Amino acid sequence: MNHTIIALSAYIAWTIILLSLLAGYRTYLAKSGKAPSLKFKADGSDVDALGERITRAQANCSESFVFIGGTMLLALATDSATVTDPLAAYVLAARLGQSTIHLMSTSSLAIQARFILFLVQLLICGYWLLQIFTKFS
Repeated sequence: MNHTIIALSAYIAWTIILLSLLAGYRTYLAKSGKAPSLKFKADGSDVDALGERITRAQANCSESFVFIGGTMLLALATDSATVTDPLAAYVLAARLGQSTIHLMSTSSLAIQARFILFLVQLLICGYWLLQIFTKFS
């Protein structure tokens, strides 16, 4: 198994973990009577700060899959994993770091750190796309 497959699998697993955490937290709120019903706003604005951070971390992970997972899948589909393999673990580490910081804090410093980790992911994916495009042009 190559590094791209490992990183992509771990990214998907992380998204599932965050989704499970969110479902568990919302179930806890509903069953304990801390939420008026099983209806929750998609942005998490109707729950406490922790619930909102879990909601946003999970949503952000899913939203970023479009360019991170999509680029990795493109590389695998076009037999271009040699392009993505060297930096796949770095993208995964930046994704995990961004989500973890999101779960821990919404301070200004945390937001700046999350943004830097997001930029790392974005820049690496942009580099990958350029390399894949160059390979086939």
